[in-house]
Amino acid sequence: MTDTPTPKADAWGSIPTLGRFAQLDRVRYPHDMRNLSVEQLRALADELRAETIDTVSTTSGHLGASLGVVELTVALHAVFDTPDDRVIWDVGHQTYPHKILTGRRDRIRTLRQPGGLSGFTRRSESEYDPFGAAHSSTSISAGLGMAVAHHLRAEHDPSYRERNVIAVIGDGSISAGMAYEAMNNASHCGPGAERLIVILNDNEMSIAPPVGAMSSYLSRLMSSRKFLSLRDLAAKMARRLPDRLERTAKKADEYARGIITGGTLFEELGFYYVGPVDGHDMTQLVQILRNLRDADDLGPVLLHVITEKGRGYTPAESAGDKYHAVAKFNVVTGEQKKGPAGPPSYTSVFSRELLRVAEADDRIVAITAAMPSGTGLDKFAKAFPERFFDVGIAEQHAVTFAAGLATEGMRPFCAIYSTFLQRAYDQVMHDVVLQNLPVRFAIDRAGLVGADGATHAGAFDLNYLGCLPGITIMAPSDELELLNMTTTSAAFDEGPIALRYPRGGGLGLDLPAVGQVMEIGRGRIVREMTRQSGPERGGIAILSLGPRLAEALKAADMLAAHGLAPTVADARFVKPLDTALIEQLARNHAVLITVEEGAPGGFGAFVMMHLAKTGLLDRVRFRPMALPDRFIDHNTQTAQYHEAGLDAQAIVDTALGALGRSPSQQMA
Repeated sequence: MTDTPTPKADAWGSIPTLGRFAQLDRVRYPHDMRNLSVEQLRALADELRAETIDTVSTTSGHLGASLGVVELTVALHAVFDTPDDRVIWDVGHQTYPHKILTGRRDRIRTLRQPGGLSGFTRRSESEYDPFGAAHSSTSISAGLGMAVAHHLRAEHDPSYRERNVIAVIGDGSISAGMAYEAMNNASHCGPGAERLIVILNDNEMSIAPPVGAMSSYLSRLMSSRKFLSLRDLAAKMARRLPDRLERTAKKADEYARGIITGGTLFEELGFYYVGPVDGHDMTQLVQILRNLRDADDLGPVLLHVITEKGRGYTPAESAGDKYHAVAKFNVVTGEQKKGPAGPPSYTSVFSRELLRVAEADDRIVAITAAMPSGTGLDKFAKAFPERFFDVGIAEQHAVTFAAGLATEGMRPFCAIYSTFLQRAYDQVMHDVVLQNLPVRFAIDRAGLVGADGATHAGAFDLNYLGCLPGITIMAPSDELELLNMTTTSAAFDEGPIALRYPRGGGLGLDLPAVGQVMEIGRGRIVREMTRQSGPERGGIAILSLGPRLAEALKAADMLAAHGLAPTVADARFVKPLDTALIEQLARNHAVLITVEEGAPGGFGAFVMMHLAKTGLLDRVRFRPMALPDRFIDHNTQTAQYHEAGLDAQAIVDTALGALGRSPSQQMA
C-alpha cells in the first residue's frame, strides 16, 4: 500500500457532520474499510450517501450520478487495494463519494469552489485518481494501457506485483465508439489485459433483463472459484478435441451464458461477462468483486451492474433528470435555491430562434450528442420529434450523420459543446468542410465556463475551425446578435457555417420576434468617439470578437474619462474576415487591439496575418488579447476572465501600455 498523508487534525475537526456518522467517521482512507463486515459496509454506504447529499446541498454539482454509485464505491475500495489497484471513473462526475473516502472529506465542501476540489477526477489532486477525466468514454482505453504497463513492469521486475485495474463506465458513455475500440483491442493485448475489469454501470438504458434472484445467483455462481475452475477444466478438455469440436464447445459456453445474461456482445469482444448484478446489494457486490479479484487467467472481465441514479434521496429519485446537476438546495425538501432572475441564456435564445425557423422550414433538422437539454434542443425535440436526433455520446457520428443529411438537401443544425466538438475534428474537416456541405454547427459553451473548469472550457474552437478553408465562423457579442446569426445560419446553403456562443445569460436586450439575415463577413463600428482621418497620437481602436464587447465598451468609457476615447468595433466574423474594417481601423489609429474568448492563435492571429500581408502591421501598434497559454481552473466566469486578463481593466492596461504609459501614469 502506498503511504498516504493523514489530514491535519484541525482540518478533519472542521467537518460539519463529524460525529453524526459512526462508520464514516472511522474511515479516512480506504485501508480503514478493509476489515469491515458486509453489514458495516452497508451502514457505511448509507452514511456516505447522507454525507454526499449534505455536501452537494451546499456546493451544487452532479448529485444523481454520485448517489447511484455509493454502494459500488464502498465495495470497490473495500475489496481492492487502492490506490495500488487502479480505479478509473469514466467522466468523473460521479466521484463525490469516492473523494470522501479517499482522504478528501475535510475538503469536500470546497467542491467546484474557487481553489477547491475539482468536480471531476484529477491526477494532481490525489493518488486515488489515477486518470483525470471529465469527458466520457476514456476509461477502458486508459485502464487497458495501465494493465499492460503493469504487466510489462512485472516481466522485468519479479518483485513488482501486477495491479488490478477497474474501469467504471456508464451506459451512456459506453455508447461511444472509443469504448468499443478499447474493448476490441483488449482481447489482443496479451496477458496484460487479464487484470482489467470493466464495470458497466447501467442506470438508465434498458439493455438487460431486470435483476432477479436467478440472475443474481448466476452472477455469483459464474464469478465463483468453483465455477471458474469447472469452466477451466472444460476448456482444457475441449483443447484435446479436434479443432472444429473445440470451437463448437467454446461457442456453446459463451452462448449459454449469453442467452441467460445478455452478455454475448461483450463475449464476442473478448470479455468474460458477469451480470447483471444489483448495484445496491452490498453482499452481492463484495462477493463478486472478491471472486473477480482473486480469479486467475480469466482475461478481461465485464461486470454489468444495475444502479439507480439518485438512489436513496426521494427528490432525486422522483425528478425526471434524477438531479443530474443541481444548484444548492434544501436537504429536507429538495428545493433548489435559484438565483435572482436574469436575462435569458444564450442557449435559450438559440433554441427559441431555431424553433421559429424550423416551423417555417421542414428541411431543418437538429442533431446533438447526448446533450438535448444542455444545448437547448429538448424543446426542438418536443416540437419536431421526427426531425430531432440524439445520437448518444458519439460526436464523430453526429457530424458525419449531419453531413449525410446535408447531401440530400436537409438543413442540419449540429449542436455540440465547443469542448466536445474537439472529439469530432477529423469528421468536421474530412466529411463536412472538404466537401463544402452546409452543416450548421451551433457551438455552445464557447469561452470559459465557470465551475466545470478547464475540461469544459471552449477555448480552442476558433483555432481548430479557423484553419479550415471555406468554413464560415460567427461569434455574437450579445443575444440579439445570436438571434440574427441563428437566422443567418438557417438561410446559409453555400457551405459549412459555425456560430459560437457562451454559457450563461445575455445582456437583457429586447429581442424582436423574428431574426434578421446578416451580411456574411461584415463587422460593425459600435462606437466612434472621434472622427479619425489618419494615425493620430493616442488613437486607439478596440476590435472585439464575441461577448467581450461589453468589457471593451467598459474599457472605452474608462479611457474616455481620461481623454483617450477609442473606437470600438464588433468583428462578428472570424471567417471570412471583414478585411475592409480591419484596414480602416489600422490606417486610422495608432493602436489596434483585438479581444477574443479563445486561445492564442485564433482571431487575433488571423487579423495579424492580414495586417502583415498588407503592410499595415508596420504602421500600427497591434496588440492581440486572448486567453493565456495555460488552463484556467474552476471559478466564477467573472473571476476566470479577470485571471485570464480579458476584463475591462486589462483592456485599458493593454491600450495604455501600447502608448508607452506605465501603470503609475495610466490615469494621471
